[in-house]
Amino acid sequence: MLFAGSIRENVCYGVRNRTVSEDELMRAIKFANAEEFVQELPDGIDTVLGERGEGLSGGQRQRIAIARAVLKDAPILVLDEATSALDAQSEKLVQDALNRLMDGRTALVIAHRLSTILSADKICVVHDGKVVDEGSHRQLMRLGKETIYRRLMETQTSAFIREELH
Repeated sequence: MLFAGSIRENVCYGVRNRTVSEDELMRAIKFANAEEFVQELPDGIDTVLGERGEGLSGGQRQRIAIARAVLKDAPILVLDEATSALDAQSEKLVQDALNRLMDGRTALVIAHRLSTILSADKICVVHDGKVVDEGSHRQLMRLGKETIYRRLMETQTSAFIREELH
């Protein structure tokens, strides 16, 4: 969630008891795959955004939020539908940054887009409020053709292929 203020203020939000250097700020923005679009903005990292990051695309907002998480360096991440409203190109940039951010951390990822969770150590499939299956992607795919996870994976894979072909 972004707020009205500069990109700098949004990225540094949550960092307490220390000053963030310009180099550290730019490293976080680069890590989040946000450097290119931030440099193209009229005032760069000092560009002022509207409420909820108004003025940026969904993918750009997500990458600014990832840069904030990089600076905060929290050991636990909670990601709720982090790539749900993104086009394929933005999703790839966001997912790349998220994969690097999650490395070595505990992450609770809530997702309907299964591409977000493919590399998870453990996936819990919830249906009607109950965990119906759990395991890694590979384990869940081996459970059989009629599982919820497998049906979702096949549906999303064919939709992605159709989108890429058009």
